[in-house]
Amino acid sequence: MEEMIENKICFIMCTNDKQYEEEAFNYINRLYIPTGYEIDAISVKDAISMPSGYNEAMKVSDAKYKIYLHQDVFLINKNLLIDMLEIFSNREIGMIGVVGVEKLPWHGIMWHEPRVGELWMSATDKMEKGKEGKIENKWKEVEAIDGLLMITQYDVLWREDLFDGWDFYDVSQSLEMRKKGHKVVVPKQKTTWCIHDSGSLNLKNYYKYREIFQREYLT
Repeated sequence: MEEMIENKICFIMCTNDKQYEEEAFNYINRLYIPTGYEIDAISVKDAISMPSGYNEAMKVSDAKYKIYLHQDVFLINKNLLIDMLEIFSNREIGMIGVVGVEKLPWHGIMWHEPRVGELWMSATDKMEKGKEGKIENKWKEVEAIDGLLMITQYDVLWREDLFDGWDFYDVSQSLEMRKKGHKVVVPKQKTTWCIHDSGSLNLKNYYKYREIFQREYLT
């Protein structure tokens, strides 16, 4: 891995849909770029899993700041990069997400617990604002964040040895980041940061990976 460039930001996306990818980059191209910073982007085509795709991109990027996002996430806050850098001025913070859970339950499913954060969600027939628990200060520390958008200022390997699919990599990475001594936070959003065009959920292998997660982290 190359030496990190302090004033460089890289967007990283695993993609298998050209239309989604192009739309996501349309929004990225509208973001305000902080003075003195350079932008890069890596699309990993047809990755075998989210962790393996993210590791592949992480190892070749020399950007200090990495923005991992799903191909169906559209960044609508034009000041997002400025807001991100303000939060990362606190060097204790390792990762930022837009939705997270303060305390993971015994079963590991963050959806079943009160969460904090917000985003716009677009399903098959409607668009609605997901407003989770309120954040009073600039950010709130959490145990885990949702994988739709994960922003880092420190590199920590994604656990592709455990998760060879598309579920629980985000909760795992949150705990791995915390193991390294870095805080994981959700910001107070003056302007909602993103839209998630999530459609319907695919839970085919979800509970298989939940069992792996429980064995590794919760027992």
